[in-house]
Amino acid sequence: QAVVDFERLGEHAAAFRGHDVGFCCLGTTRAKAGADGFVRVDRDYVAQAAELARAGGCKHFVLQSSRGANAQSRFLYLRVKGEVENLVQAVGFDQCTILRPAVLLCKRQESRPLEWISQQFLRAVAWVFPTAYSVPVETVARAMVACVLQPGEGKVKVLENRTIHELAKA
Repeated sequence: QAVVDFERLGEHAAAFRGHDVGFCCLGTTRAKAGADGFVRVDRDYVAQAAELARAGGCKHFVLQSSRGANAQSRFLYLRVKGEVENLVQAVGFDQCTILRPAVLLCKRQESRPLEWISQQFLRAVAWVFPTAYSVPVETVARAMVACVLQPGEGKVKVLENRTIHELAKA
């Protein structure tokens, strides 16, 4: 494990060398980092990490993005996610897998009352429609590993929420 300073990521290129696969789940919130900080973390840091990974020999990059990611979106969150997807694809990995999960169900250390309420509601909805609106983070993690262990055809794969659920069961 290597601890890096993302503000000086280029100085940590050695940490990105010698890996066949790269997994990226880096992200923050606009509430926590502000709009500029959100863009810096979710787009700029991720794109730079992908570039360093490719330069270090990474062949398959797996990126956790978001349902609805679209570089043309009017919504900052979805636009930044779409932009970073495009930037990562442009790096030129032999394979690039992008996962677009719906609402992530997880336990947080910090208090987010509205998110907690919505997650309780989505957990209940998941009993009836298990793949429609949410996905546990453990399911996303299993799908990320599975897409590497069972690589398919094509240079770029984009996996939407339903496929993430299915792949995690494989």
